[in-house]
Order: sequence, then structure tokens, then C-alpha cells
Amino acid sequence: MKQNLEDIFGVQGSQYVREIIKLALAEDEEDLTSNGIFDSSDISYGKLIARQDTYVVGLPLIPFIFQALGVEDPEKLYTLKVQEGSYLKNNDIAAEFHANTALLLKAERIILNFITRMSGIANITKLYLRELEGTTVKLLDTRKTLPGHRYLDKYAVRIAGAMNHRITLADMLMIKNNHIDAAGSITKAVEKLRLVYGEKCPPIIVECRDKNEVLEAVAVKPQRILLDNMDIPTLAENLPYIPKEIEAEISGGVNLETIRSLALSSKKRPADFISVGRITHSAPIADFSLRVKRITK
Repeated sequence: MKQNLEDIFGVQGSQYVREIIKLALAEDEEDLTSNGIFDSSDISYGKLIARQDTYVVGLPLIPFIFQALGVEDPEKLYTLKVQEGSYLKNNDIAAEFHANTALLLKAERIILNFITRMSGIANITKLYLRELEGTTVKLLDTRKTLPGHRYLDKYAVRIAGAMNHRITLADMLMIKNNHIDAAGSITKAVEKLRLVYGEKCPPIIVECRDKNEVLEAVAVKPQRILLDNMDIPTLAENLPYIPKEIEAEISGGVNLETIRSLALSSKKRPADFISVGRITHSAPIADFSLRVKRITK
């Protein structure tokens, strides 16, 4: 069944993904090596192989990479052996290819670059999700993504089972420390946003550094309050000030060693979310290879 990029990433996201695929191919320029050795009659068999135990993410990009190379019916060139997001053991095959040799070799590194990064993000996201098992706290990503790859990075997070924070600056209005300091107060910043955007005002998040800011934020009733870089005792003190109708998010300095303790910092009023930049900006790539064997000459 053919998939549209729009179904996966939305209209705006699909435009960015198409452009990043084109850019990735353009960076390589012409494959003089393959074009000099193989002609249009050369066909090869290829297999995309996991070289470690890993989740696999990014398989839906394969036809669009071939499409960007000028292939009209890319689905004829490959067969998926597993579903998107599957867990593979070392040496499992994710996809098989039958295609023109030069074409397949041109696509090889681009396919691998996308899939190894996205699968790596899924792997580390799964590790963080395991630490949150048994709690009510949901895992969020952040905007700490590779420039140009935001929709891809955040898609990998979703496939792994976590949730996306805002994708663009227009999705939610996040009042951060610099906004507060420049505006004069949380109250002034929130009031100005509501005045400017009126009934169409997107959800507002207020980032708080201490008890006084938390209490001020609660009074102006944003959709969410973000507790920034607070240790466990400080979270235990401040979370109960946030009523359930206002979402509570923990962020800043979260890692695998601390996330569970942070999630359990207040039994009286647990956070709704913990956001973690590391799942996108520090994810080790997953190890895959694409082995190619020439079958016609």
C-alpha cells in the first residue's frame, strides 16, 4: 500500500522532508564511480540489515528517496520485510531491493543516513520510556533537533511511543526566562499574548524557576507550567501548587539516571510531562548496512 508523506508528516512537514531528501542527494552530486562501472542493464539485489539489536524507523522514506532520483514507480524496487517501528535482532533483514545497480548504490548511503539516525532516536526514546513505566508521567521531546530534520526526529520519537512537544514556535506560546525578564513579569507577558492573539491565542506555557514564579503563573492560568532545572526537593515543594487543570511539565538536565526520581518527586501532584532534549540531540545512531550483490551483467 502506497503511503503519502502528507499522511505521515502533514502538509508542512512533508515539504520539509522532501527538501531534505533532495538536499541529501544533491550533496553527493553525481556518483561517478558507479556510473563508470555499471550501465542501465546492470541489476543488483540488496538487503538492509540490522547490525545490532535495534528498533527500525524510517522505512517509509525509501520510496521517496527513489522518487527523488527519478523513479516513477519506486514500490517495484523494494520489499519491506518488517513493519515500521519493529524490533530487530542483529542480522535481521528490514528490506530487500531489486534495482539498477548504479541507482541502488546512489541511494544506499542516503537510505542508511536517515534510517540509522531515526532508529537511534527510537532506541534511546524507548530507554527513557522504560524508566517511566509504572508512573503517570508522559515523555516529551524538545526542539533540540538536527536543523532541517525536526519532522523526522519527532516522527521517530512518536514511533517509539513518546509524545511531541511543540513542533513550531506557533504551536504553543512558550514564555521562557528571557521573555519574562524582558517583559517585566509573567503576568505582563501572559496578558500581552492574550491581548495580541485574542480568541485565537495558542496554548501558553510558562517556564518557572522558583516558587514565586510558580505562584504567579498559577494565578494567570496558562495551559501549562514548566518547572525548569529544579531538583527533587524543589519539585516536591512546587508541584502541589499547580492545580490539575493546569498541566505540569518537568524539564532541564533530565537523564536516564534521574528521570524516574524526577517523575516520582511528588506523590501528591505528579507532573504530567517530562521533556528530554537528549532523546533527539544525543541519540547514538543505530547500526545498519545495505549489502548489494550484482545479479545481472
